[in-house]
Amino acid sequence: MAIGRGRFAPSPTGDLHLGSLVAALASSLDARHRGDDWLLRLEDIDQARAVPGAADRIVSALKLFGFVWPEPVLVQSKNLQAYENALDLLQTQGRLFVCHCGRGSYQGAYPGTCRHVGRLLPEEPRPKSGVAIRLNTQDSGTLRWQDGWQGWQQQALENDIGDFVIRRKDGFHAYQLAVVVDDGAQGITRVVRGMDLLDNTPRQLFLQRLLGLSEPEYAHLPLVVEPDGTKLSKSRSSAAVAALGPTTALRLALKLLRQPEPPTVLNNPHDLHTWAAAQWNPTVLSSVTHLHLP
Repeated sequence: MAIGRGRFAPSPTGDLHLGSLVAALASSLDARHRGDDWLLRLEDIDQARAVPGAADRIVSALKLFGFVWPEPVLVQSKNLQAYENALDLLQTQGRLFVCHCGRGSYQGAYPGTCRHVGRLLPEEPRPKSGVAIRLNTQDSGTLRWQDGWQGWQQQALENDIGDFVIRRKDGFHAYQLAVVVDDGAQGITRVVRGMDLLDNTPRQLFLQRLLGLSEPEYAHLPLVVEPDGTKLSKSRSSAAVAALGPTTALRLALKLLRQPEPPTVLNNPHDLHTWAAAQWNPTVLSSVTHLHLP
């Protein structure tokens, strides 16, 4: 039987924080418990938001916290040709159009204003920047999928989201395109990530089908929040991870994930990972949307 593949794909917009640690640990334990490989990717496609040095600090922190991955880290900013190749394929399908609409020109789902007048013909040169490139979602129907922990989901993509941007006005490829191409290239079979990305899934399923890529399983984690339910600030949670140290932070992450408490004799990250992977019980996360800090 083929070995599956999971992944953790942080954006280097700051240092590793508690929410990221929880997501990394859950995805790693989920993969190890299944006997799958677990890969690391740096999603730095949005260079305008990338913080200098953050990528290296995230990688160093993950190593310090006992995470291991069997392959070199995939860095999105070094993979731009793969995204252009995907745009080529979508353009041959007649799915791409240029869009001049500003963000304030419509509300809710994109109404298709430039869908026909801006259509890019096969082999037509794409503008390098200055206009957004959108994906035509006509005839996408209602996309249904079963999330590993949040149950059955569905979205009428054209009505609920509309034609979405896959290359931005500034020339950067959009997250939706890059993540699909990367998951396909790395052979990812199961995506474990935060609830804040749940409604991105139908756009990615649609792109996978258009590009002829396999569809991984998806399992979306509850979000870590303050005790009163408010959003956890990145600065506060980053400071917490740094202050706690590897073993204490890993124990807190396991507690937040509602996993069994490790024996006190386990006092290094490697042993904690090994023990927790064997004990991994994700059923306790079913239908849970938030994890409250103690």
